[in-house]
Amino acid sequence: MPKQYDSIFRPGLFAGQSIIVTGGGSGIGRCTAHELAHLGAHVILIGRKQAKLDTVQAEIAEDGGRASTATLDIRIEDDVKRVIGELLAAHGPIQGLVNNAGGQFPAPLVAINQKGWETVVRTNLTGGFLMSRELFLQGMRSSGGAIVNIVADMYGGMPMMGHSGAARAGMVNFTETAAVEWASAGVRVNAVAPGWIASSGLDTYTDPNIRATLPKVRQAVPLKRLAEEAEVAAAINFLLSPAAAYLTGVTLRVDGGSTLNSRMFPLPDHQRSEAYTGFHRAVRPRILDNPPEDAA
Repeated sequence: MPKQYDSIFRPGLFAGQSIIVTGGGSGIGRCTAHELAHLGAHVILIGRKQAKLDTVQAEIAEDGGRASTATLDIRIEDDVKRVIGELLAAHGPIQGLVNNAGGQFPAPLVAINQKGWETVVRTNLTGGFLMSRELFLQGMRSSGGAIVNIVADMYGGMPMMGHSGAARAGMVNFTETAAVEWASAGVRVNAVAPGWIASSGLDTYTDPNIRATLPKVRQAVPLKRLAEEAEVAAAINFLLSPAAAYLTGVTLRVDGGSTLNSRMFPLPDHQRSEAYTGFHRAVRPRILDNPPEDAA
């Protein structure tokens, strides 16, 4: 028997439900999709690269779960409308949406041109809005459901990622607004704000200064470590679950307390925080195990 996702949630929690995960081809989206499928959901993986979606779909099938795929650029309104309509026609009511797709590039504000700024804002804010609005209009307005938006640890500013920080802050406010406006339709809207995550995405950063900094970031976290993808997925699945039936408009910070550090209180080094490593297919970023010499 193949190794299974070690979820803390009861088996069959999402049985009979269809749940969309954007950006489901890698990182947090891939992990979340695996846990949802393990808990009985039919997961609809959305992304721009079909090959990555196919890989995750095959992984889920190998583990005994169900997944479908749809290629989509969530920034294009007409395409979002069309794909949501096709998915509802093919699968019936969709009970959950995880707006996980996002992307950015490191740069100081003075080096970001208008095109770069607008591209990141469209990816991290506009795309999530379009997905949420269209699924609400075409489906959830009558069937109800739960939406979870993935934002970021942008509290107190986000140096070198100002375009992303502005977009994510906008998504938090969108979450709060939608939670109020859509409550009467039985739709809950919440957000998860991950801090530093030990995801393979860390290996995509090529800037030498950033690569030298990554192995050191744990020192600024009160729990003195990075999060596992499974710890973020667990928060997402909690917010999708009936246990969160009275939660809406909430942004849950999964950051090891990093946003609470005043920078004035000394943080003693320790190893007292044990990670939850439920994802059996997790890929640890190489940069954390083989840091550049000047990061040691």
